[in-house]
Amino acid sequence: MTKLIAIINIIAWAGFWAFGYIALTSDDLTDGQLTIAAILAFAGLIMGILAYMKLVRASEASGYAKRSSQLDAEARNRAQEQWGK
Repeated sequence: MTKLIAIINIIAWAGFWAFGYIALTSDDLTDGQLTIAAILAFAGLIMGILAYMKLVRASEASGYAKRSSQLDAEARNRAQEQWGK
């Protein structure tokens, strides 16, 4: 499943860069074509970010990447209660 998400990530970012480049640099597009290119670039951006975040979570869960150092809610609440004592 992780490999499928990685493939989706690559395709999404490629779509973002390709359609974003078309939307920004092409002079002879109609308004409709420009809008479609911008929408496809935005969709690639969103899908790329979501797929990347899913890959990060999967790599942390598998032990491949180091976990983030953020506290869970219970530990954070304990630390805030002890603040100023």
